[in-house]
Amino acid sequence: MRKTTLFLLLGTALFAGAKEQEKLGELLFFDTSLSKNRTQSCATCHNPQNGFVDNRDNGIGAMVSLGDDGKSLGDRNAPTASYAVFSPHFGIDAKTKKIKGGQFLDGRESDLKGQAGGPPMNPIEMGMGSKAEVMSRLKENAHYVKTFEKLYGKGVLNNADKGYDAMSRAIAAFESTKAFSPFDSKYDRYLKGKYTLTPQEELGKSLFFSNNNTNCATCHQLKGEDKALETFSNYEYHNIGVPSNPTLFERGIVKSGFVDNGLAKNPKAAARENEGKFKVPTLRNIAVTAPYMHNGVFKDLRTVVLFYDKFNNPARKLNPESGKEWGEAEIQHSISTKEMKAKKLSDEKVDALVAFMKLLTDKKYEHLIK
Repeated sequence: MRKTTLFLLLGTALFAGAKEQEKLGELLFFDTSLSKNRTQSCATCHNPQNGFVDNRDNGIGAMVSLGDDGKSLGDRNAPTASYAVFSPHFGIDAKTKKIKGGQFLDGRESDLKGQAGGPPMNPIEMGMGSKAEVMSRLKENAHYVKTFEKLYGKGVLNNADKGYDAMSRAIAAFESTKAFSPFDSKYDRYLKGKYTLTPQEELGKSLFFSNNNTNCATCHQLKGEDKALETFSNYEYHNIGVPSNPTLFERGIVKSGFVDNGLAKNPKAAARENEGKFKVPTLRNIAVTAPYMHNGVFKDLRTVVLFYDKFNNPARKLNPESGKEWGEAEIQHSISTKEMKAKKLSDEKVDALVAFMKLLTDKKYEHLIK
């Protein structure tokens, strides 16, 4: 029963060609021919060797991603594709009555298939002009033609809509595999009795899950303390008072006065109350997927913890990365003040929380931890 449940959770297609679909999706994920200038693939911005994020410098320290045209830069940091399959479909949670789930930072695509279909035709990402153009690229590859027809029907690539849907489905199938969600971090090994926490990690774990201290688990918990397959996100949307990223303005990547409305930019949630809210990210691989926040404004994980603490600790007046006072929230009126309330932290406790979050790094990325 447990294997069946996990199989369903991972969203793998339940049909005879499931493995073949995943293999097709893997080829597509790494295929640069799906971009206009043939320079960029899904893996470019979601590098499997670096936590499935864009680790290229891009001239601005990987804050946002460079497009296939070699000059266009987005206005958001590329989220990790690790464990993305566990985000539920976008909608209203029946119990909490809150918006949750979906893909991208604003949930504008309901599921992984929708997410996979977005970048190829985004003009500042992979830049393809139409679905038909994408089909032409696919038909250049005889293996693709044969495999698509086997899995999705004869002539499927001759129909732009059906072919594009099939391509997106295949990529989503690959993104649903264990390669993206291995659950083999030190924390997972600890749960199986195969790793012993250090005193600092033990303190960090206690703080993380304690509602009387940090409130971290209010948003970064789905199943509960010491539960297997925890993704460390409840997939809700919150405004945590993140400031604008001055570098994006200085480099002309965004124009003066730009404000990212987050969830409110999603047509399904276009309301003032949703302005400035972003989906709670998984903390899986958080230690190796810098920079942080929706706009890449913070470089270091410890800075992120200090940023949270400054809401409750008057001593945290300065951003250690800039040496200046913390910037004002990009959007003030919708900040999740209740969720942000916690006890102030000592430096020892800040370091302990960072140590705990480092435990959430997949085994293959542990060598990247600094």
